[in-house]
Amino acid sequence: MSLQQFVLILKARWLIIVITLVTVVLLIGAYTMVTPKQYTASASVLVDVKSPDPITGMMLQGMISPSYMNTQVDIIKSERTAKRVIEVLKLSTNPELIDNWQKTTEGKTPLINWLVEFIVDGLMVQSTRDSNVITIQYTSPDAQNAAVFANAFAKAYLDVSLDLRVEPAKQFASFFDQQTASARLAVEMAQTKLTDYMRANGITSIDNRLDVETEKLNDISRQLTTLQGSATETESKRSNGRLESMSEVLQNPLIIQLKGQTASVEAKLTEAKASLGVNHPQTQAITAELTSLRSRLASETSRIAASIQTSYEVNRKTEQQLKEALEAQRSRVLEINKQRDQIMVLQRELAAAERMYDAVSLRATQSNLESKTSQSNVSVLTEASAPTKHAKPNSVKNMFLAGFLGTLLGVLFAFMAEMVNRRVRSREDLLDQSDIPLLATIQSASGTIKMIQTGA
Repeated sequence: MSLQQFVLILKARWLIIVITLVTVVLLIGAYTMVTPKQYTASASVLVDVKSPDPITGMMLQGMISPSYMNTQVDIIKSERTAKRVIEVLKLSTNPELIDNWQKTTEGKTPLINWLVEFIVDGLMVQSTRDSNVITIQYTSPDAQNAAVFANAFAKAYLDVSLDLRVEPAKQFASFFDQQTASARLAVEMAQTKLTDYMRANGITSIDNRLDVETEKLNDISRQLTTLQGSATETESKRSNGRLESMSEVLQNPLIIQLKGQTASVEAKLTEAKASLGVNHPQTQAITAELTSLRSRLASETSRIAASIQTSYEVNRKTEQQLKEALEAQRSRVLEINKQRDQIMVLQRELAAAERMYDAVSLRATQSNLESKTSQSNVSVLTEASAPTKHAKPNSVKNMFLAGFLGTLLGVLFAFMAEMVNRRVRSREDLLDQSDIPLLATIQSASGTIKMIQTGA
């Protein structure tokens, strides 16, 4: 179908189009007139997603996620927020609503559930993609009620948002309080265990005690080393068998004196034998004196040898005692080292328990502060006021829709009428409906009739 055929059909069937248009406009106009007026009030809330947490001072990562604002919209639409509105406005005790509930559900549906569905029906929540502002709109037949419900939903959202933040903190606070008590008990037990161990072993300062005992061990070791050297030297002298070659003998003043006197008397004896003879009384006297000196020298040498033997025996006995003392002191130092290791283990247990207590105590303090906070990251930006004009029905919008729909239906009905009773309205219609060749075209039938009547 060409454009010309389309226009000719519209021109021929214009009355159907007009009637349809007028009918639709009248019907929608009547519907608009009889439809109860609906008023829409708007409130807006601001969600702060950039400020850090006031307790920890940290930025919460969840707030900057793209889904955060959508989640807030869902919270406003949630049953929990609706129940808070019902509680604030005391709708569950409203006689009119209770009567409506009885008539609608006959008491089969719980009142609170019916009220939730009833008030959520007029709620509309919008959030702009690049904005932190959420618009809360409420539609009601009463303008004042629309404003009241819009503000009630905004206030309920603030309360629910704060509750959702505080309730987990309260649970965490209770949990961490229990853990803090357990951690404190663990610290006390570790401290008691360490104290009891030190008291049982008579320990006041493990480091000073170890230093003193180690110094004693080193001193005994030095004494033993010195004594062993002296004993070895004495043993060497004893095993040599030559007493006159011992340093104690060679360096003894009395022996030196006796040796000098003996040498002098020996010289006199030699001289006396040469001059006086062996049997001369003077020679005999010098011989007796020499024998006496030699006897004293041998006696003194024997005394020194006996003294060396005694010293050797004393050194050996003392060496054995030092060895026993050294072994005992070594065992004592090893025991102190073992005690120190055990104390270090107990101290590490105590330190670990204290670190655990500090960490849990810190989290308990933070959780307690968070559970008592009264601040939320949500604030009311604008409060709703009672609208002066109704939002529904929209007369202008309805009339525009009626005009469009009436025109569309009119054109549709015109084409349906044309299809039922097809007419020839143009050369194309004639050619489409018959196989007769076209010989001529009369541009204007009225002009041709006039020409025939005038005889032209």
